[in-house]
Amino acid sequence: MFGGMGSGWAVEQTDSPFNQNSPGRWFVLHVKSRQEKQLSSELFKKKVPHFFPSVRQPRYFGKRKCVVDQALFPGYLFIRGMQEDAYIADRTGRVASVISVANQEKLHWELWNLSLVLGATSDQILDLYPYLTVGVRVEVRSGPFRGVQGWVADRTRLDRLILQVEMLGQALSLEVDGSLLDLIDS
Repeated sequence: MFGGMGSGWAVEQTDSPFNQNSPGRWFVLHVKSRQEKQLSSELFKKKVPHFFPSVRQPRYFGKRKCVVDQALFPGYLFIRGMQEDAYIADRTGRVASVISVANQEKLHWELWNLSLVLGATSDQILDLYPYLTVGVRVEVRSGPFRGVQGWVADRTRLDRLILQVEMLGQALSLEVDGSLLDLIDS
């Protein structure tokens, strides 16, 4: 979805931050905790072109499953404009810091590709945790298995978690939604 809220850009498509004629530079906004959607809404109202990538994610509240919009990069939002646009965003009180971008072309290309994927996917599930590789230790964040810890067994099966009792030399596997797994520092 493209617009003020959700993944996409604000203002008219001709005013999108991906328009080649769009003036200004890219800025990365490090946003205060859980303020991405609110900041996107405020920037939309103030007609500041920005990109807020988000995806629909399953969340579990006890045994109840809901689908919610979640920031693809929690704590970050991207704007393209003049320095004044960065100041407008900063004055909302929702921004922790404004990060200047040294390689404008690279960030533009990366965000453009991301916007194409987000715009084309409706029911496609994106792997939001590419750092989860085989053998890393993880913990289930929510749902009926909240707090369970184990190891990622197979990246072709994003939902396969291995639980083991090392002393017995035994292990079992458990199917868990990959989006519910958090990396544990070893």
